[in-house]
Amino acid sequence: MNIRGYRKGERPPMELLLEADPSEQMVQEYLQRGECFIAEDYGEIVGVYVLLPTRPATVELVNIAVKASHQGKGLGRILITDAIEKAAGYGYQTIEIGTGNSSIGQLALYQKCGFRLVGIDRDFFLRHYQEPIMENGIQCRDMIRLAQELK
Repeated sequence: MNIRGYRKGERPPMELLLEADPSEQMVQEYLQRGECFIAEDYGEIVGVYVLLPTRPATVELVNIAVKASHQGKGLGRILITDAIEKAAGYGYQTIEIGTGNSSIGQLALYQKCGFRLVGIDRDFFLRHYQEPIMENGIQCRDMIRLAQELK
């Protein structure tokens, strides 16, 4: 497994990015402002995440996705750990992440990786997405915000 930075001019793995965020417009916007990292397994892209500076000393992990064929193997945790290490190495003091109220598995994973709940952005997904998002039989309405202080 190799995790590398996305190279400008290279075609971003949109299919994978859109699994984590169904709005192509939002994905394109934060790809322009953030830094994309790709996990490869024998040359095949199997995971992706994007770090987006949001405030001085703060970066947000705005998109993390693992190819369906590689899910359940610990790759999500590896990507999150890599993002945390890169953010700390870049000198950020805080890393944040947000997920939908319906993303039960992601909420558990982020907390297992050391993130703590810091807030709720009510109706975020209703304001920013035209189509309803359903997960686990729950409508995704609210953004659950989590953060971790870096050393």
